[in-house]
Amino acid sequence: MRPAGFDRTNPVHWLAFGLGSGFAPKAPGTCGSAAGVLLYLPLADLPLAIYCFVIALAFTAGVWICGSTSRQLRVHDHGGIVWDEFVGVWITLTAVPLTLSGLLCGFILFRVLDIVKPWPINWVDKKVHGGLGIMLDDAIAGVLAGTGLQACYRLLY
Repeated sequence: MRPAGFDRTNPVHWLAFGLGSGFAPKAPGTCGSAAGVLLYLPLADLPLAIYCFVIALAFTAGVWICGSTSRQLRVHDHGGIVWDEFVGVWITLTAVPLTLSGLLCGFILFRVLDIVKPWPINWVDKKVHGGLGIMLDDAIAGVLAGTGLQACYRLLY
């Protein structure tokens, strides 16, 4: 469902709402993360340095995209704003082998951390506002999930 104030002619709103994945009536963050995994597939073959540059660019743009959309909707971190989930799941999947188990484990780890919000994610979620706050808690969840995923790979392989 499109929220009041969503401008269907504004490409920034479409990006913030994950190209429409954030319109899911239930669990828009999970739907946005799933869409992020699908969008990860063409990124996965990039050289690591370029992939990391794309993530940094997506994060930086996301601060503006999410902050601008949030201000225009007059709702801080509207549940349908899922660009941060895209970036968070891309961070999680950095240098993960492109396998179904890798994608699924990364997706699940990221979602659990994004939902449960252990420290320091919960601190950032409460204390950092605007577009930076919207992006940063998911970026930290992505770093923690990615670190856990990499540790599992190191232990198992």
